[in-house]
Amino acid sequence: KSMLLVTMGVLIRLVRSLIGVLLLLSPAAHGFASRRAMAPLGLQLTLGSGQPSLANALSLRKQSSIRHAKKSTKVRALKMSATDAAVATSTKKKSGIASKLTSWIPPADERKKLLPLGLMFFCILFNYTVLRDTKDVLLVTAPKSGAEVIPFIKTYCNLPTAIGFTAVYASLCDRLEQKNVFYACVIPFLTFFAAFALVIYPNNGFLHPHAFVDKIAAVLPAGFAAPLAIVRNWSFAMFYVLAEMWGSVVTSLLFWGFANEITTVEEAKKYYPLFGMGANVALIFSGQYVRWVSTLRGSLPPGADSWALSLRYLMGAVCASGGVLLGTYSWMQRNIVGKGDAADGKAPTDQAKKPKKKRVKMSLGESAKFLMNSK
Repeated sequence: KSMLLVTMGVLIRLVRSLIGVLLLLSPAAHGFASRRAMAPLGLQLTLGSGQPSLANALSLRKQSSIRHAKKSTKVRALKMSATDAAVATSTKKKSGIASKLTSWIPPADERKKLLPLGLMFFCILFNYTVLRDTKDVLLVTAPKSGAEVIPFIKTYCNLPTAIGFTAVYASLCDRLEQKNVFYACVIPFLTFFAAFALVIYPNNGFLHPHAFVDKIAAVLPAGFAAPLAIVRNWSFAMFYVLAEMWGSVVTSLLFWGFANEITTVEEAKKYYPLFGMGANVALIFSGQYVRWVSTLRGSLPPGADSWALSLRYLMGAVCASGGVLLGTYSWMQRNIVGKGDAADGKAPTDQAKKPKKKRVKMSLGESAKFLMNSK
C-alpha cells in the first residue's frame, strides 16, 4: 500500500509537470488568455517549478481593475459631455431668441431720428383729424348752408388755393433755407386757427355779409344758392379750405420731404410702415378728444354758445399739438440735420467737408420747363 501511494504521488507530480510543459509550448496569446482565466483561482504556474504564483495573480487582478476604472471614467465623461451638449443647445436657443428680440430694436442713431419723426407725424395727424371733423360740421350747419356747398367749395376754392400755394411754396424755397420754409408754412396755419376760435367766430355775425347776400339771392336763380352760401359764410369757408390744406401741405409735402431728407433708403424701408401705425394711434386719441369736448356742451347753461366753447377747446389742442410739432422739428434741426454725418455717429467725410454747390434758383415756369425737357 505504501508503494502504491508513493507511485500515485509521483504520477500526480508528473502530470502537473506535463501540464506546465504544455502551457509553455502553447502560443503566447493562448498562454496569456489561459493565465488571465486562471489568475482569479490562483492556479497560475511558475515556469520553473509549476507552482501557482500569487504575485502574478495579484498583478493581473490589479490591471483588470485599472481597465475597469478607465472604462467607468470614459462612460462618465461621455455622460457629462452629453449633458454639457444639452445645456449648450438650450443656452444657444435662449440666446437666439434674445438676439432676435434685440435685433428688432433700432440702433441708437436710428432711434434718434425715428422717435422724433413718429412724434411729428402723430401731431400732424392729430391736428388733421380734429380739423377734418370740425370743418364739415361748421360749414354744413352754417346759416342758409348745407351739404350741397361741399362740392362747390372743393372745386372752386380748394383747387385754386392748392395751385396758388404751389407758386408760393416755390417762391419760399428760392428765398429761404429749407428749415425756414417749414416754419413759414406751419406757423400761418396755427395762427389762423387760433384767431378763428378767439376772434373770427365770436364776431361772425358782424363779419358775414348776410344782408348783402340776401339782396343778391333775390335776383339770381336758385342754382346760385350754394355759391352764395360760401360768400355768406366766408370765414367758415376759409376755415374749411385751410383745414383741407393742412393735410396736403403739412403732411404730404413738408413732413415726408423732411423725412426723406434725413433718412436713408434702408431706414425708409424698415420704418416708414411704422408711421402708419402712428397714424392710427393719432386717430384714436383725436377721436376721443373730440368726443370729450362734445360732452362739455351738456354742462353749459341755456343760451350759451356751445360752438364757441367747443372751438376754443378744439383749436387750443390744435395749437398745442402744433407747438410740439415745431419744437420737435427745431430739436431735429439742431441735433440731427445740423450735425450732418456726426448725427449718425460717423466722422465727417471729405465729401461733407467740401463746400456745397450753389443751388440754381428757378421760377415756377422755369421749373416746369426744366421738367418738360428732362429725360
